Amino acid sequence: MSTFRDLWLTFWMSRAGRRPLGRLATRLATWAAPPYKGKRSLARRTPAGYVSPRAQILCRDLRLGRHCYIDDDVVIYDRGDGGHVSLGDAVHLYRGVIIEIGLGASVEIGAGCHIQPNCQFTAFVQDIRIGQGVQIAPACAFYSYEHGFAAGQAIAEQPVWSNGDIVVADGAWLGYGAIVLDGVTIGAGAVIGAGAVVTRDVPVETIVAGAPARPLGVRSA
Repeated sequence: MSTFRDLWLTFWMSRAGRRPLGRLATRLATWAAPPYKGKRSLARRTPAGYVSPRAQILCRDLRLGRHCYIDDDVVIYDRGDGGHVSLGDAVHLYRGVIIEIGLGASVEIGAGCHIQPNCQFTAFVQDIRIGQGVQIAPACAFYSYEHGFAAGQAIAEQPVWSNGDIVVADGAWLGYGAIVLDGVTIGAGAVIGAGAVVTRDVPVETIVAGAPARPLGVRSA
């Protein structure tokens, strides 16, 4: 038999959304939900998923799959000249994740990915594309561009460019605080050690660590 709490959550989440009344419905549902990651169950109650009323979203082309979870203090920001942000089914963005796009670039995150707190995706010039089922630990950072720093000109006035998209293939796992730079492809099932700085491609199922990241072994070996 359904409890009053279940009925409350189902009622309000069926009316949840990103418009003002939908955000109010989400807030009312949240009152009866467990704290922090306990709120993930709300995303499973409706195909529209859960978007926290405390999330900050300014993005002209945001594409959400079914049952996505966007936690408190997540930021999705298009500075005005970006492409799109796409989240596949059941993507989870936890507290403090920041996605920023500009200069025509997009961010795409595949189905079933879990992005832990305080990760940052900054896509300018070229895209950031994350495959399906990728697990990303807290405080990881992805930058799909480079910034000039030549002498004789203020750094803020120097141009940006890119060596190419960042691509993370299906099933990869990135440890705490890893940094991935422009032009890098991380192969399916690869493991990136905590604190690694990834400046070159990582083959399928390869384990890397260090700054710059170097191969340590292969998972299938």
